Amino acid sequence: MTVRLLPSGRRAVLVETTDVLGLQAALTQAPPDGVVELVPAARTLLVRFDPAVTNPDRLGALLRRVSPVDSAPTGAGEVVIPVVYDGEDLADVAAETGLSVASLVARHTAGAYVSAFCGFAPGFAYLTGSDPALHVSRRSSPRTRIPAGSVAIAGEYSAVYPSASPGGWRLLGRTDVPVWDVERDPPNLLPPGTRVRFEAVRP
Repeated sequence: MTVRLLPSGRRAVLVETTDVLGLQAALTQAPPDGVVELVPAARTLLVRFDPAVTNPDRLGALLRRVSPVDSAPTGAGEVVIPVVYDGEDLADVAAETGLSVASLVARHTAGAYVSAFCGFAPGFAYLTGSDPALHVSRRSSPRTRIPAGSVAIAGEYSAVYPSASPGGWRLLGRTDVPVWDVERDPPNLLPPGTRVRFEAVRP
């Protein structure tokens, strides 16, 4: 694993790594003294620490020695998201990728997805594991409102919009599964490390 350590204020170290989830899982299983929070992103892991317990040099030396582990061990449960594939961008994405709509749907549902990190809005999980053939750019002109439950792709990620919001991702379909529900404990259905599978269903 390649890592690069960057100071982030007086109480955190930002780790640039090729395996964010694996590093996060390793640190969660065996938390170093003084670490109080881990915040994953696409290519980085923010490690917050208590300066009364450790310091950047000591923590940095430890982080360089950590070996990533499987972020979601085999046998762990997965969340199945039923999707009606009738999104506004479905035909355009099929044409851009050179696939038929049926093949596009088959490739999207065949993906073994993992929630890599959350951001943009509460419950918005960036899911890795997409077929490389489905890595497409965002729309050149974002929509002002995307309905909650929209299933979309952009770059290497898939996602389910947790609430109605603006957005530029390509819409493939929709689901009735609430990925963010403040009445649920915990409210986030897809926290980092969660395995996810999409399943095509009829309207």
